[in-house]
Amino acid sequence: MIELFDEDFDAIELAEGALILNKAVDPETQQHWAELELARLAKEAEQQVFHEVDDKQRLDALLRLFYTEWQFKGDDDEYFSSDNAFIDKVLERRKGVPVSLGSILLYLGSKLGLPMEAVTFPTQFLVKVCWPNEAPVYINPYDGEYVSKKRLQAWLIGHEGPLAKLEAKHLETVDNPTVIGRWLALLKSALLREEKYTLALHCTDLALTFVPDDPYEIRDRGYIYQQLDCHQIAASDFQYFIDQCQMTQQSNY
Repeated sequence: MIELFDEDFDAIELAEGALILNKAVDPETQQHWAELELARLAKEAEQQVFHEVDDKQRLDALLRLFYTEWQFKGDDDEYFSSDNAFIDKVLERRKGVPVSLGSILLYLGSKLGLPMEAVTFPTQFLVKVCWPNEAPVYINPYDGEYVSKKRLQAWLIGHEGPLAKLEAKHLETVDNPTVIGRWLALLKSALLREEKYTLALHCTDLALTFVPDDPYEIRDRGYIYQQLDCHQIAASDFQYFIDQCQMTQQSNY
């Protein structure tokens, strides 16, 4: 199993980091093809927007290219499919979820020199655009539409309840390792739902390279081993989880 460290992801684009993650989970991931396809799209984008007079118009041109001409879109039919978390499959199908579509959009924006950043809003992944001397604006990568703070507030209330308030922390830029960690959890959840337990086990093993001895991750690993009929290892993982919970309860008294 490949060990992945934070500094690896900080040094590359988010989409490239996601491809490394995808390959580590599923060796059949078409990493090389996806890298070539990302580079091809970036070159085409550069050719399409170079004539625009300023960066704001270049961004608008990129969004039209991405969502209208190339027809990338959110997957309304199979939102929770693991295909939406594998970059090569998103590039093939032109469908994804906010984080996978957003990572490709960020990749293209970076190649065009646009000031775009990642935000892990509580309800979904967002792309933040930081124009000089202006308040940031936010793009929903699921459909390419700009999202107002009023709408973000509504999303937050729907997610956390009527007393939820939109705060600066909800819109902070996050680094690649943070996004990759959440991406890994999303991928594991999808694979478990599809009963692809061997690939889900790869997710758990990778997660434990970031947070060794995490009791909840080890509990999930125990469940996966149970589904794979590795009952002794599963029992050991479940016992570890129980022991850690008991220790936590005792420390609270």
